[in-house]
Amino acid sequence: MKEKKLKIDACFSPHLYPVYKDNDSIVVIIDVLRATSAICVAFEYGVEKMIPVATVEEAREYKQKGFLVGAERNGLAIDGFDFGNSPFHYMGDHVKGKTIVLTTTNGTQAIEAAKGAHKVVIGSFLNIDALCSWLLSQNKNILLLCSGWKNKFNLEDAVFAGAVTDKISHGNDNYKLGDACLALMYLYQMAKENPIKFLSHSSHKERLAALNLKEDIRYCLTPNQTKVIPIYKDGALVKL
Repeated sequence: MKEKKLKIDACFSPHLYPVYKDNDSIVVIIDVLRATSAICVAFEYGVEKMIPVATVEEAREYKQKGFLVGAERNGLAIDGFDFGNSPFHYMGDHVKGKTIVLTTTNGTQAIEAAKGAHKVVIGSFLNIDALCSWLLSQNKNILLLCSGWKNKFNLEDAVFAGAVTDKISHGNDNYKLGDACLALMYLYQMAKENPIKFLSHSSHKERLAALNLKEDIRYCLTPNQTKVIPIYKDGALVKL
């Protein structure tokens, strides 16, 4: 009897998640510019726990209780909070051993959408090889959930989903690729020689560049800065 293949698919935004939802899949949350990159950096620098919340109001309630809080909307850090959404905000001993609450325009919305899944992990170019090795070891269906921009498709998350698909399926026929994953893998193959140049006209890259965040962009597109894989457990992200 022919062994049934595992599935890997991609969802272009949290709004579409109910269409792709599969309670037996590992969901990879993708928001490379910048939430999932910042989360990976925070854990690399020793943060104990991160509590993602969907709204600024929830974040403010945590702040009033004495928590450290990161808050971003439309690419900008929100006044009155401790951090924004830049990976550079989370580099240093000031996060070591701490619990940090986080709300962002897109990434934390994707976590909120998928929080009931079998497993939810955080993916970025910064941890891509460690992530792919772990995903292969789990022998489970995979759903790559792109955070997009305000529930719309965006290019940088799509390219990352394509990169993960390419790495997992390369020389490995254990996975059946959904059409979305297949399309994004072809997209990544066009982008991989120079992703920064490929993404130079993407809407969010232009948005961040206009905010003078080019250093953030370059860093977030640099592979394998960490082997950390944050995972969602009991309402918070912790180090796997």
